[in-house]
Amino acid sequence: MFQDSKIYVAGHRGMVGSAIVRELRRQGYINILTRTHGELDLINQRAVDDFFAAERPEYVFLAAAKVGGIEANSSALADFMYDNMMLEMNVIHAAWRNGCKKLEFLGSSCIYPRMAPQPMPESCLLTSELEKTNEAYALAKISGLKYCEYLNRQYGTDYISVMPTNLYGPNDNYHPTHSHVLPALIRRFHEAKESGAPEVVCWGDGSPLREFLYVDDLANLCVFLMNNYSGNETVNAGTGKELTIKSLAELVAATVGYEGRIVWDTTKPNGTPRKLLDVSKATRLGWTYRTELEAGVRLAYEDFLSNPMRAER
Repeated sequence: MFQDSKIYVAGHRGMVGSAIVRELRRQGYINILTRTHGELDLINQRAVDDFFAAERPEYVFLAAAKVGGIEANSSALADFMYDNMMLEMNVIHAAWRNGCKKLEFLGSSCIYPRMAPQPMPESCLLTSELEKTNEAYALAKISGLKYCEYLNRQYGTDYISVMPTNLYGPNDNYHPTHSHVLPALIRRFHEAKESGAPEVVCWGDGSPLREFLYVDDLANLCVFLMNNYSGNETVNAGTGKELTIKSLAELVAATVGYEGRIVWDTTKPNGTPRKLLDVSKATRLGWTYRTELEAGVRLAYEDFLSNPMRAER
């Protein structure tokens, strides 16, 4: 990409999209194109086609998605599949029809099988069954990844995909039921501290292992890949490090300053037992993460405190 290339970031108000915009600006890109949901509904095929025909962006970062944690995914399976498949297919197809030079599709590590080898290499995709609690979202993301691959094979496009691990950081979603585990814990422990609650109840038994990547590190990788990678296989985005949910809860509690008890509700699901990405491919390409988890959680909590209205989303 050149500094004045026309670059469209789909989903620029979300955590990932806003981080990509920050990173592009940090690196001196000056022609960044964005649209709010009110200005452009990506589920509306006609509207997306008209937008691409009028603007003709040269590069596209497809970071828009309907996202949520275990409860949201489990209770709205049809919505998660339909909304995500429609918006990603509309954007990718319109980009191809209007001569986009390169597109980068943002997926999720949940695309990999529930019992995938650990750490999970890119090659394990579609080798066994998915985790049921987020199957609908995973199927939608796999479809977007594969559509990029098939366009490359059939029409010679240069469309790539990146699969992030669990993300956190500025502009995260702290909704009490629709957020992912780390922002949910930040909100829960903060509110418990403010109210003086003697205990905080967390889902499961705390045993699942998870990996977390600070969102600004992901954005740096996204721009790096747009400039340095072409290929049909996706690229994993992570740290290569993991910890238990129990250890994560203790870290968040300490960061927030909550001193009460942590209680585990074992009647609630744990989700996938382990989700560690094999990040050797990104490393071979010349990229590695920068932000360690302890520092990142402090930054995320500062972001949460800086705008309390985010907790209402």
